[in-house]
Amino acid sequence: MNFKEALRERVGHVETLLKEYMPKEEGYQKTVIEAMNYSLKAGGKRLRPILTLEACKIVGGNEEDAIPFAMAIEMIHTYSLIHDDLPALDNDDLRRGRSTNHKVYGDAMAILAGDGLLNYAFEVMLSNSLNKENPAKYLKAINEIASSAGIYGMIGGQVVDVESEDKQIEKEKLDFIHLNKTAAIMVGCMRAGAIIGDANEEQLQEITTYAKDIGLSFQIVDDILDIVGDEAKLGKHVGSDIENNKSTYPSLLGLEESKKIAHDLINEAKMSIEKLSDDREFLNGLAEYIIDREY
Repeated sequence: MNFKEALRERVGHVETLLKEYMPKEEGYQKTVIEAMNYSLKAGGKRLRPILTLEACKIVGGNEEDAIPFAMAIEMIHTYSLIHDDLPALDNDDLRRGRSTNHKVYGDAMAILAGDGLLNYAFEVMLSNSLNKENPAKYLKAINEIASSAGIYGMIGGQVVDVESEDKQIEKEKLDFIHLNKTAAIMVGCMRAGAIIGDANEEQLQEITTYAKDIGLSFQIVDDILDIVGDEAKLGKHVGSDIENNKSTYPSLLGLEESKKIAHDLINEAKMSIEKLSDDREFLNGLAEYIIDREY
């Protein structure tokens, strides 16, 4: 398999599907819908919807059943980026190579666009789960995504991240931030995809370990790239962690030790799915892709 080509194909597939699921820009409220779609159409790696679909497929499920959930997870991820970029949080003016939402539509509309995407994600999941066979399975998948995005997942991690600014925190608390702010949503979307694919408990645990490991590694690499990354290639401002005086893996452990930990996590992730399926080449390649993003 040529991984880069396979990834491009999957990204293109997600982009096509997203267009079908975006709300129409009409009515008195069309400004907020335009703002929602502005950020949804901004591109990006589309890792979370890809992971949702791959988790469903690798346990022998039908990818079509997981598509609404894959689209919803990208909406939730995009809402979190819109809110992250606001002046009250990270105060960034560049995202995915474009002006951030609040720079184009203003703070108020950006807040509402984020709110709109979060709510619309659940409309998409629920409306596409009605009248399905085994509705409990789809409810369980929705619950996984809701939990991973909420106060015991992404939002919880964001809270501790905000409260830790201008403070030197211990590694245990930093791990809590990363495992919740970044990894939780990857765990949630992959578990949701696997549940829709009728995974058994052993398969679900293997998927969970893989998602947790790549999620934590992903954030550690982000911490590294914020110091040594190329802003033109990343499509976002670098150095914001230092500017905001945030504790990160490099600031606590140094660059080289951070790289080693990230690599160890990727190796563990690949080992966790060895028994899952013989058709795991793409997920192994994706793990390598996360660690090989350009320093």
